[in-house]
Amino acid sequence: MGLISEVLLLPFAPVRGSAWAIRQALQEAERIYYDPATVRAELARLEERLEAGEITEEEFDRIEDELLDRLEIASRRSAGTGNGTTP
Repeated sequence: MGLISEVLLLPFAPVRGSAWAIRQALQEAERIYYDPATVRAELARLEERLEAGEITEEEFDRIEDELLDRLEIASRRSAGTGNGTTP
C-alpha cells in the first residue's frame, strides 16, 4: 500500500489489528481441533464413556464418526492434499 492509503486507512488500524488477532486465534483453534493426538485422546475418552455406560451405542457411533472425520481431515492436511474443507 502506498503512503496515502496508509494515512487514509489509519482510523481503521484497530479494526485491522483485531481482525488479525481473530484470524490467529481461529487458526490456533483449528490446529488444536484437527490435531491427531487430540482426536485420538477424544476417541479414547469416548470409548471409556461407552464402557462406563455414560453414553449409548448410537451416541458412541455418531460421535465416533465425527471424530474419525476430523482425523481424516487432519491426515489430508498433513499430507498437503487439501485444505480440509471438502468432505
